[in-house]
Amino acid sequence: MPTATVFRMAARTSRSSAKDRPSYRCTECGWTTAKWLGRCPECQAWGTVEEFGGAPAVRTTAPGRVTTAAVPIAQVDGRQATARGTGVPELDRVLGGGLVPSAVVLLAGEPGVGKSTLLLDVAAKAATDEHRTLYVTGEESASQVRLRADRIGALSDHLYLAAETDLSAVLGHLDSVKPSLLILDSVQTVASPEIDGAPGGMAQVREVAGALIRASKERGMATLLVGHVTKDGAIAGPRLLEHLVDVVLHFEGDRHARLRLVRGVKNRYGATDEVGCFELHDEGITGLADPSGLFLTRRAEPVPGTCLTVTLEGRRPLVAEVQALTVDSQIPSPRRTTSGLETSRVSMMLAVLEQRGRISALGKRDIYSATVGGVKLSEPAADLAVALALASAASDTPLPKNLVAIGEVGLAGEVRRVTGVQRRLAEAARLGFTHALVPADPGKVPSGMKVLEVSDIGEALRVLPKRPRREPARGAGKETGRESGGETGREASPRTTPE
Repeated sequence: MPTATVFRMAARTSRSSAKDRPSYRCTECGWTTAKWLGRCPECQAWGTVEEFGGAPAVRTTAPGRVTTAAVPIAQVDGRQATARGTGVPELDRVLGGGLVPSAVVLLAGEPGVGKSTLLLDVAAKAATDEHRTLYVTGEESASQVRLRADRIGALSDHLYLAAETDLSAVLGHLDSVKPSLLILDSVQTVASPEIDGAPGGMAQVREVAGALIRASKERGMATLLVGHVTKDGAIAGPRLLEHLVDVVLHFEGDRHARLRLVRGVKNRYGATDEVGCFELHDEGITGLADPSGLFLTRRAEPVPGTCLTVTLEGRRPLVAEVQALTVDSQIPSPRRTTSGLETSRVSMMLAVLEQRGRISALGKRDIYSATVGGVKLSEPAADLAVALALASAASDTPLPKNLVAIGEVGLAGEVRRVTGVQRRLAEAARLGFTHALVPADPGKVPSGMKVLEVSDIGEALRVLPKRPRREPARGAGKETGRESGGETGREASPRTTPE
């Protein structure tokens, strides 16, 4: 056989084998590769690379008929995208005014946080004569949902309830009810019979979400989907789900506290820096237009180890209380316990107080720090309040009454500026606070509030009043007199309050 013929046959064989060679694709981000990998190098997800057949062939698509002619953007009617209120003002705040027709909203949160309770309340308030609401549950029976509706008072003649786990049945309910709002609880419990895999799998979640999104766009129907989360707090299912929907909301809260927060992560119709506050109780869930009262402890007299600050949740200022407690340690390695605060930032404040504030008694004591009401403070603006609470606890001297502290503290002891100082001060003044510690140049100060600008932690610690020197007991020796005066027994007092 001629050599040229052998080369042509070998080339043809190699091309056919390359065409039949399987390819692999990441189910999270769609990245493709010619070999299997345990971890996708694009999105860093584990176990998401799956085989999907031979190498994709290069195809071209011929131009087809257009469904809608392109028009200048100024001539597009924007009234069809006008938001309609849900009847829950705190949720409307996060959504940007309400639900837009054809919008698909994904609400994700941990089990037991109150997602179903909130959406059932929304379903009842949004149901009117002109706008029907269809609530489809895949996790509970219809009678269980009815019991919850009786408890929270979410009954309406225009609210329709169905318990289904089949996608075709859900689409059938849409044809019969013709709702303006669909609520599906949850997207991980519904499956399509035409797709292989168990409910909640990536292929099933992708198919169910895609079918409901198409139905929502075709009917002009708003859709609220409930999503599960993983143990890391991420939304379960393919990452493609978050890209397909119009709005992604996270429902947050500690199940041992009453406060619940709805935070916007993605919003095609509004801003993502809004936060809705809710209170979960036995009778249901209610919005909190002024939630600062949950984070404060009302006392007749100030207590050592407490300091108030103003945090920003999105664009909303909230007054929160930081508490600290220091006790003598009985173990070689003192305890450092935090609740509602970042452990790393509390450790940084302890180091700054010891090195820059000259408070050396903290290193050998057990230290406990926490927030009131279950609020979580993670922004640097709470550093100054944390530092003052720790110093107040170490010196056993309370801070002045009606004082708030705002500012970020650096490792050099400097107090840095933070965003939204004027909004924070306005909220503190509205609640009756008269004094504030802030970084330099705070801007316009509310009337009736005295603001002290501090540049470092040393200036801030001067607000701690000195403890009065106790007189030694009669008959006590010189050693007793020195201890009662605070020179040895309370080393932090003279250093905490400079002359």
